[in-house]
Amino acid sequence: MTADAPQVLIDGLQYCNWSREIFEEMRQGGLTAVHATVGYHEGFRETVRHLVDWRTRFRDNEDLILLARDAGDIERAQASNRTAIFLGLQNPMPIEDDIGLIEMLFDLGIRFMQLTYNNQSLLGCGWMEEEDSGITRMGREAIAEMNRLGMIIDLSHAGERTALEAISLSQKPVVVSHANPRWLRDSNRNVPRTVMQALRDKDGLLGLSLYPLHLPNGAETTLNQFGRMAAEASEIMGAERLGIGSDLCQGQPDGVVRWMREGRWTRQVQAMASFPPQPSWFGSNLDFAGLAEGLLSAGFGKAETASVLGAAWHRFIRTSLPAG
Repeated sequence: MTADAPQVLIDGLQYCNWSREIFEEMRQGGLTAVHATVGYHEGFRETVRHLVDWRTRFRDNEDLILLARDAGDIERAQASNRTAIFLGLQNPMPIEDDIGLIEMLFDLGIRFMQLTYNNQSLLGCGWMEEEDSGITRMGREAIAEMNRLGMIIDLSHAGERTALEAISLSQKPVVVSHANPRWLRDSNRNVPRTVMQALRDKDGLLGLSLYPLHLPNGAETTLNQFGRMAAEASEIMGAERLGIGSDLCQGQPDGVVRWMREGRWTRQVQAMASFPPQPSWFGSNLDFAGLAEGLLSAGFGKAETASVLGAAWHRFIRTSLPAG
């Protein structure tokens, strides 16, 4: 079964080896907007260097992409046949220990920030720590500042207690941009029912991940199995609070895995040596619209499918990000 592509296609998380070829595939695949990771373990100055590189990409590929700051830029991208790129951080390291840097990064274009990335941060606890101590004193301040500015709080990679406390503390809805139901893949990197229920109750959003280590059967997961996973998630979240955060790492060299997992905080080899293979049905932005087949096969209606593939993210961004 196939379906016409929804009007709005939005991927809530990618970390590709950015190139004109990838931006061209975004256009060919019909992507309306993409949330792109700017950095992981970099401090403020290194992050600004990455943002300089992004400004160069926007200038050199202005026929394909544009810097997105709010929902209006999604409509602007649609009208000009381009893809809106929202910039985000998978770690709060760039704010260092200075609450004022959140506003500086927001002014420079950052619209998403995770409170943790696997480890304990100055804001909260990542899922790989043995004990989750929850949101820290600075974390409370950071949540309030992100709420004030309109920066979206992302709880991907957070521990369960940290995630639940952040959802409760935030005055605005938050997201888990890229994760799947934990009971379908035995990994604490995925999210438990408690977090999904809390997200739902505060009108948050879950972006389903297509990264093989998050999928029920890894790279062997079929498109129909993905659809059934989405259906189980929808039973808790509702299709209106469910999106895609593919975690696509297209074109990244295997050495990037160690940077993502280890940064500079350890001398021990913690990570696998290479990226796992992608499932056959999702290897690039060209395959994004094809996810509709898996959703429809699992019983989603056309409107629900359109919601998961973009409309839910569009609504969330429209209500979360202040108009420029």
